[in-house]
Amino acid sequence: MRSWSAPNVPKLPGESIPLRLYDTAARQVRQTDPGPTARMYVCGITPYDATHLGHANTYLAFDLVGRVWRDGGHDVHYTQNATDVDDPLLERAEATGIDWRDLAEREIELFRTDMEALRILPPRDYVAVTDVVGRVAGLIERLAAKGVTYELDGDVYFAVADAPKFGQVSGYGEQEMLELFAERGGDPDRPGKRDPLDWLLWRAERPGEPAWDSPLGRGRPGWHVECTAIALDCLGPGFDVAGGGSDLIFPHHECGASEGHAATGEWPFARFYTHAGMVALDGEKMSKSRGNLVFVSKLRKEHDPMAVRLVLLAHHYRADWEYLPEMVVEAGRRLERWRAAVALPAGPPAEETLAAVRTRLADDLDAPGALAAVDAWAEAALAGGGSDAGAPGLVRDLTEALLGIAL
Repeated sequence: MRSWSAPNVPKLPGESIPLRLYDTAARQVRQTDPGPTARMYVCGITPYDATHLGHANTYLAFDLVGRVWRDGGHDVHYTQNATDVDDPLLERAEATGIDWRDLAEREIELFRTDMEALRILPPRDYVAVTDVVGRVAGLIERLAAKGVTYELDGDVYFAVADAPKFGQVSGYGEQEMLELFAERGGDPDRPGKRDPLDWLLWRAERPGEPAWDSPLGRGRPGWHVECTAIALDCLGPGFDVAGGGSDLIFPHHECGASEGHAATGEWPFARFYTHAGMVALDGEKMSKSRGNLVFVSKLRKEHDPMAVRLVLLAHHYRADWEYLPEMVVEAGRRLERWRAAVALPAGPPAEETLAAVRTRLADDLDAPGALAAVDAWAEAALAGGGSDAGAPGLVRDLTEALLGIAL
């Protein structure tokens, strides 16, 4: 599937700093140590509605990961999926009278446009689940051969009893797992399951639902296994970062980690599990099910997309925060100050600013600290000018390369 166009990423002078990142599974910040090619998988959207600010918050976080790695000289192999067949999509299509394929195609295209406007670096592999159903079925066959699956009325489940590492990603207790499993697409109360936490790998064909032929019978993939299959196919096991919003810690990443372990025998499936915080509106997490959404497409029509990006950068990626309309207004003022400062013929020396931005981002993506460093340079430049003719250009390049802000 087509990705989106890549923005300019200037090459910066001087030395980069290795990225330290919070690993949910380790419950601590650790230093990443990718090889020449850093490998990252970030779970994509289910395209039944437009991109909202919570989505953008997640993809911006992992955009920063990729930018810091690139600044360090790494090639970045970034993979993302689009869950273009799933229950929420089918339900929305039926409710609106739109063919589910047309709905998915429309929303994926809007997502591409939103990501381009926000200058999110595109994935090398942008994979629609409907394009890889056969590969997902193949992975489920591998899991069946390992003896970790069972059938129930034609559906195929992963038996949690055969997942010895289950729970190590999230660290959650059984009761919390059961509650979240029920809230987030699981079926703990289905009769006939061996364990309430067993999860669906293959859904046998139901009347009126899309289905594909496979050795498992006609049907379609379950949610978690699609990401496992795509990550294995594109990146291989032991890739550097598996990312998404914090609502994917359980069950999505927990189940995927056990699938990868069962299929390959390797642990961990990903070296880091990293998660972005949730964005709220009117006191509740933004979600399509609640309908309390601030759409990126609407914001970027009313405001400079770089101001929208600055709203996101003003919050640490792991923080939960609430969006207020005045945030984008203030971000617009910050953008104006930065642009006025880099438009000067000269300014204060900016090498220390570059070093400060690198330092802050390398410390678990402290974007607010990085913004403060640029603010300090801009305020000094606007207040007193400076004699370094190369400084405005260096600040322009560092904001574009590391923060994704085009001035």
